[in-house]
Amino acid sequence: MSASPLALPKNNEFSIKQLISRHINEIGLLVVIAILYFVFTVNAPGFISLNNQMNILRDAATIGIAAWAMTLIIISGEIDVSIGPMVAFISVCLAYLLQYGIPLLPAFLMVLLLGALLGTLAGALRGIFSVPSFVATLGLWSALRGMGLFMTNALPVPIEESDILDWLGGQFLGIPVSALIMMLLFAVFLFISKKTAFGRSVFAVGGNATAAQLCGINVKRVRILIFTLSGLLAAITGILLAARLGSGNAGAANGLEFDVIAAVVVGGTALSGGRGSLFGTLLGVLVITLIGNGLVLLGINSFFQQVVRGVIIVVAVLANILLTQRNAKSKR
Repeated sequence: MSASPLALPKNNEFSIKQLISRHINEIGLLVVIAILYFVFTVNAPGFISLNNQMNILRDAATIGIAAWAMTLIIISGEIDVSIGPMVAFISVCLAYLLQYGIPLLPAFLMVLLLGALLGTLAGALRGIFSVPSFVATLGLWSALRGMGLFMTNALPVPIEESDILDWLGGQFLGIPVSALIMMLLFAVFLFISKKTAFGRSVFAVGGNATAAQLCGINVKRVRILIFTLSGLLAAITGILLAARLGSGNAGAANGLEFDVIAAVVVGGTALSGGRGSLFGTLLGVLVITLIGNGLVLLGINSFFQQVVRGVIIVVAVLANILLTQRNAKSKR
């Protein structure tokens, strides 16, 4: 006998509720983005202009590229606060290598390797020596910030004009190259997180590292690799920043690590680990970038902008906790 006609709407209703519940954070972020666009379009002069939209994409790339690796790090239950100084230090190293006559492509490879090695150092401290990731990366934050300022005497290191650097800092088909690179890397990391054994291992380690170890996952290797990836993406961001500024600057990217962490947390990744998504982080990056851009155009004091970012992080963490508790209750 065929099923009752009334069963189909009930099933559809149930599946729709499940879908909404599963993606409630992303839906909420899309609503927030729409509200931000409306508010800033009405109140901030020039916000909706094409030139400003390109600026938003460039700023989003600076945050977003580093945020892809940060998402995996936080999903695994770790944290990396060294992003900002590492980006600035890499830009300084690139500028000096070019001044010393190193060809551009070998210089790129050298700073990419340097970024990966610095990330691996933090990962080794966490994975092999069990140093808390916050402490390991905080030490790296201080060392890289101090080294960059010492090397440059807190002055920008100019870079001679280069067609490749000009292209990296410019546009392709009307879209900032940095934004295209950001989206390309987004696709790569989305594939890694969803379709690879390494991506599944990151979630497993964040959910329960002891259980993951008992299941045969090499927890130490996973922890080292995620920090290596973070260092590599920080190096890419440093190259793009140097191309955009035309110099290496140890004072650049100040506070970038907090914008990156805020974007990941706003995107729905749980600071306790085991839960998160790259798409949520993408929306979080856009939210953080829009708020920063809109506050500048509104002429809001730069110090108060930091207050707003702090409030965003706290509210996002609170929302994460409440959503987690709600989902846990609904499954009982």
